[in-house]
Amino acid sequence: MAIKHNQQIPHNHFRKDWQRRVRVHFDQPGRKLRRRNARLAKTAAVAPRPIDKLRPIVRCPTIKYNRRVRAGRGFTLTELKEAGIPRKLAPTIGISVDSRRQNLSTESLTVNVARLKAYQSRLILFPRKIGQHKKGDASKEEVSGAKDLISSIKTGLPIIHANTEIKEIKKSDLPEAIEGGAYRKLRDARSDARNSGKREKRAKDKADEAAAAKK
Repeated sequence: MAIKHNQQIPHNHFRKDWQRRVRVHFDQPGRKLRRRNARLAKTAAVAPRPIDKLRPIVRCPTIKYNRRVRAGRGFTLTELKEAGIPRKLAPTIGISVDSRRQNLSTESLTVNVARLKAYQSRLILFPRKIGQHKKGDASKEEVSGAKDLISSIKTGLPIIHANTEIKEIKKSDLPEAIEGGAYRKLRDARSDARNSGKREKRAKDKADEAAAAKK
């Protein structure tokens, strides 16, 4: 039955031993130290290879956040092609690849290609086997002097966030207004592109009818 008025609450379970089930996080400082030691151990194990893969610079989605830049999932196939890096070689030399992402602007393509080329200029490829140098591997002198460059390779190429401050500009610097409005011009261009075939066919049929009427 539903409870009505000021009656007794049935089946009240308010005396559970809840303190026995409380979970505390007093081990957080110890966990922090263990994670740090694990990272240092991994760094020493894979040295002089960098720990993280190289990531591209991408814009955050939506109009609200597209002023900011962040690290993306991976470089596009177009960016790798422009930088002259084979797509199957890229993951083996510490470059992340995302075959689904596409370049929607020339600016993003240019920035990420420059990022790949800068990484290539700092990259030192050790031979797989000692004494067996292949094409693209570093020379003996570069391998011997690589210890000095390990720290610079590990730091990678940081992503510098763009300046998000809003600046005022003069009214004279604004672009000139489009006659009739930009929206109307875009809609007309879209309509012309969609209906060009129909309009050409209609004009052709009309011309054929006029030619047939003259005969």
